[in-house]
Amino acid sequence: MSHPNLPITEVLVVADCWQSEPDAEAVIQRAVAAAAESVDEDVTDAEVAVMLTDDAGIRTLNSNWRGMDKPTNVLSFPALQPEGAWKPGDAPRMLGDIAIAYETMRREADEEHKPFDHHLSHLAVHGFLHLIGYDHENDDDAEEMEALETEILAHLGIPDPYADRAGTH
Repeated sequence: MSHPNLPITEVLVVADCWQSEPDAEAVIQRAVAAAAESVDEDVTDAEVAVMLTDDAGIRTLNSNWRGMDKPTNVLSFPALQPEGAWKPGDAPRMLGDIAIAYETMRREADEEHKPFDHHLSHLAVHGFLHLIGYDHENDDDAEEMEALETEILAHLGIPDPYADRAGTH
């Protein structure tokens, strides 16, 4: 049962620590599908790559691409979009890449007393929204993005991830 607006979501596990979470790929697939179904962006015949890495791997990415020599929970790398409209027969349009770090994500989930799958879903949705142009560089953009994340997660039966810190970004 496929939805015509859903992107192809490829999940690549590159760190052994993810082996303790055998449902991670399914969680990410559901989260990205829910996000794609909730936005106006046409992601038909598009592709998203999600790399499940560790703190060392994401620290390298964060240092190389953002100049921040520390691990983080999630990074998104939107792809440059080709000129012209997509046509049947073309290769899937690459939306971009998402990287999620196990140790940071696990620590945050534990500290915030959130189920691992809920936090993983949130980070996958957050990363996907970045790929299609959402950001949180200012308060208005942050409020819009957080509201959309909350709505998408609610469709998955996941409580508001920002409820404990209302009024902050």
